[in-house]
Amino acid sequence: MAKEYKHVDKIGKYWVCPGDFLSFGAKRVPNGVNFTIHSVHAHAMELLLFKNEELTPYATLRFPDSYRIGYTYAMVVFGLDISEFEYAYRVIELDEHGKEVYSPQLLDMYAKAVTGQRVWGEKPDREIKYKARVVDSEFDWGNFKQPEIPFNDLIIYEMHVRGFTMDKSSKVKHPGTFDGIIEKIPYLKELGINAVELMPIFEFDELEAERFVDGKQVLNYWGYNTVSFFAPNTSYASIEEHNKEGEEFKKLVKTLNENGIEVILDVVFNHTSEGNEDGPTYSFKGYDKDIYYMLTPDGHFFNFSGCGNTMNCNHPIVRNMILNCLRYWVTEYRVDGFRFDLAAILGRAADGVPMSAPPLLEVLAFDPVLGKTKLIAEAWDAGGLYQVGTFPSWKRWAEWNGRYRDDIRRFLKSDAGMADAAIRRITGSLDIYDPKARGQSASVNFITCHDGFTLHDLYAYNYKHNEKNGWNNTDGSDDNHSWNCGFEGDTQDPEIKKLRNRMRENAVFTLMVSRGIPMLLAGDEFGNSQYGNNNAYCQDNEISWLNWDRLPTHRHQYNFIKKCIEYRNNHPVIRGRTTQAKCGLPDCSIHNSVPWCDYTDNETRMIGIMFAGYDEVKKKDDIVLILMNMHWEEKHFEMPVLPDGYSWKLEMSTGEESRFDQAHGADLTGRSIMAFTGIGTTQKSAAKSKK
Repeated sequence: MAKEYKHVDKIGKYWVCPGDFLSFGAKRVPNGVNFTIHSVHAHAMELLLFKNEELTPYATLRFPDSYRIGYTYAMVVFGLDISEFEYAYRVIELDEHGKEVYSPQLLDMYAKAVTGQRVWGEKPDREIKYKARVVDSEFDWGNFKQPEIPFNDLIIYEMHVRGFTMDKSSKVKHPGTFDGIIEKIPYLKELGINAVELMPIFEFDELEAERFVDGKQVLNYWGYNTVSFFAPNTSYASIEEHNKEGEEFKKLVKTLNENGIEVILDVVFNHTSEGNEDGPTYSFKGYDKDIYYMLTPDGHFFNFSGCGNTMNCNHPIVRNMILNCLRYWVTEYRVDGFRFDLAAILGRAADGVPMSAPPLLEVLAFDPVLGKTKLIAEAWDAGGLYQVGTFPSWKRWAEWNGRYRDDIRRFLKSDAGMADAAIRRITGSLDIYDPKARGQSASVNFITCHDGFTLHDLYAYNYKHNEKNGWNNTDGSDDNHSWNCGFEGDTQDPEIKKLRNRMRENAVFTLMVSRGIPMLLAGDEFGNSQYGNNNAYCQDNEISWLNWDRLPTHRHQYNFIKKCIEYRNNHPVIRGRTTQAKCGLPDCSIHNSVPWCDYTDNETRMIGIMFAGYDEVKKKDDIVLILMNMHWEEKHFEMPVLPDGYSWKLEMSTGEESRFDQAHGADLTGRSIMAFTGIGTTQKSAAKSKK
């Protein structure tokens, strides 16, 4: 027993003393383990100690009354070997007669590792309750420094940890794991992305909604059903990390960062997997149900998440937990950013009413530990609150721009009346995000993401095909703005295949020349398909796993997307990283089929957009012209006249039959795009005159 502890008691055979009340969770201390937990409604608290994988505790230690300050209990238990035990808590309340009532066994809400879910999809004895393990990582970060890539320079790549390499076609040594991603880092670097957005990696129970459809198992594969906010999903590690949980993920973060790739976590604070009043009680419900969840006046659960419950995020206790959680992942795991699932919920008050200045969002925006962390909101929820463009931001919060996805999809498939909206989205959605109020990095642009069709399927299906999910094809969105190009599903028709390839190229190139932060869905670069399933949340199989065998057969698409990324990187003016052009051209101008004409009407399907700015690094003007013909017939564009000393150079084209002549202009085949660069600078002219 350590001499530095002044007051020591004995509970049964264990020596104990008051612990660290300002801590949270469990941690090793000299000669023992410190346990800190809080509950407003508790009359008393018990610590339960278990031998590894045992169901019955071998010791129950009730916190002495003097080990409580306010609603917080803290106790050091001496002589514990962290490798030999697991732990949980039990809350004791008083009924109306003053009799003690015991809660079920409860998981520490601050657990750093959750036991019993090490092997993906392995069904344990369902009587086993969640328990926690003490984590004592000795990971060496060395002189590690995060990349701190400017937000506008990011190219985000959204992926599911398991699905990225689980298919045997990935040919990695550790499929479906953090190490599997490490093996693919050379591929990611070659593609050109510089940020990965990982779908949920917090511990979740994939068997929580297990069902069988036509004899095949379906799971909660995506992981939007958090069990523990502080614990990594142990089944995503390639080896068992007993008491070292999270080290493989730390290695992934460090290795990605060392290769110039940031890590953004998709986090789910809007609900937990405890469900509604009929769901299980394993943690928050047992500690303080009415604090952690939004409840109706009659005690039922509000369900703005669509998953049974809604976390009461702006209650001070819940707010502190979320802040502590994000700080933990930034300091312990060095992650670079977070994408918040159904983030509109994070701005609701306890009664569900949206708040104008939600305390949680404000504290995250100004917290110094999170000061350089990217914060991205999915600015809507399942309760009908849609805040794209109005999400409280303090110039810190970016948003998934759902209007970009919908407007661009509609314009690309030639819907009438979409030209003006497309111009607004490509030029930065300034009608939604006022730079004075939102800064320069508010819009995360995307055309596809995990939720919906893949890029391949977007132009192969008019309708969703979710029958294998088991809900009679009633799940998933019906509003996809997709187009099968004339045939539903895969086809060998050469003309349809050619059109589909061009539509996919149009989509990616539009994304990469748009102002804002582009996000790609993993696998889109090589034509990955979910066979028309637009809600594959439960498909732990070939529907969701990336099929890397498609890479050789879709090499042209991969090379094109790689070239699109290179084009964006070569033009800081697209990324809003330039100052006023020296040649006198405006920052952004609209030309459509006639130079300097920004008129559009219901039948306009041709748009021209020019960006111009001065590149402070290369010391020259950067001029880009994008011509888009989404009409089904060939159309002619007149080229805007450049200042003296400049001429147009064709950089990229998605139409094989499209033509360009410096004097004549550009003829774009139906549904195609051309991109030009203004060549020649005043600096070069000056240099020639000196010679």
